[in-house]
Amino acid sequence: MIELIEKASVLVEALPYIQEFRGAVVVVKFGGSAMEDPELIESVIRDVVIMECIGMRPVIVHGGGKAISARLEKMGIPVKRTGGMRHTCDATIEVVDDVLHNEVNQNLLNLMGKLKGKGQRISGKDILKATKMFVKDPDSGDDIDVGYVGNVSDVDAGHILEVIDNCEIPIIAPLAKDDQGNTYNINADIAAAKVAEALQARKLVFLSDVPGLLMDPKDESTLIHSIKINEVEEYIGKGIIAGGMLPKVLSAVEALKAGTRKVHMIDGRMSHSVLLELFTDQGVGTEIIND
Repeated sequence: MIELIEKASVLVEALPYIQEFRGAVVVVKFGGSAMEDPELIESVIRDVVIMECIGMRPVIVHGGGKAISARLEKMGIPVKRTGGMRHTCDATIEVVDDVLHNEVNQNLLNLMGKLKGKGQRISGKDILKATKMFVKDPDSGDDIDVGYVGNVSDVDAGHILEVIDNCEIPIIAPLAKDDQGNTYNINADIAAAKVAEALQARKLVFLSDVPGLLMDPKDESTLIHSIKINEVEEYIGKGIIAGGMLPKVLSAVEALKAGTRKVHMIDGRMSHSVLLELFTDQGVGTEIIND
């Protein structure tokens, strides 16, 4: 009986959040090590299905870097990076396109169907407009051409909303096309933030393989639970926001400025971390909010 009461208490705690977020668009960026563990993948997809069932309007934007690297290695295509960006030649962009659509995206779609959710695959090539990205050389400061790697200049929000209004969950692969029809690889963090920005999402959730922002990257007990956007520059200056966290946080700031109410950075390796962050008083990650 005590166990049953505890279960009921969880629902009672979640009730005000369920009521508040009913009808809200929430963009979930799914990537990192969480996408390597089948049980964690299923946990995340189940969380998203639950969100839709209780009246939220979730959107998934996924990564796939490790799957892409594995395919490139198998094919003997060398991987070169500058400033954290993968150099993407003609052969590489074909691999990226195939892996993201026919392996990663299709797997998520199949799993959602298994869990009785209704997902809809959306290629970023159909909704995202790209401009070519150049990466700064860390030594000379010169622009380096890294191939078919792009920034997002425009998002077709109407297409995504049509899918949502049809009671389906969009699952978006982070690719885009430029005005000449060339396909570009897009950093999934940037793609998710741009989608959240275009939809003016209530929340943007980054799922990765760290608990959130840490004062000491080697000590998970130093988790920063909340940060305001006017504190971001200070944290960057101190080196607290660096590496792979930098594009996430900078993209999050742009999404917040455009109308997204709150950004969450949570550990996708933790089972049901999405539900714990959204529907409990304490939460489990870092939230980034406006001033």
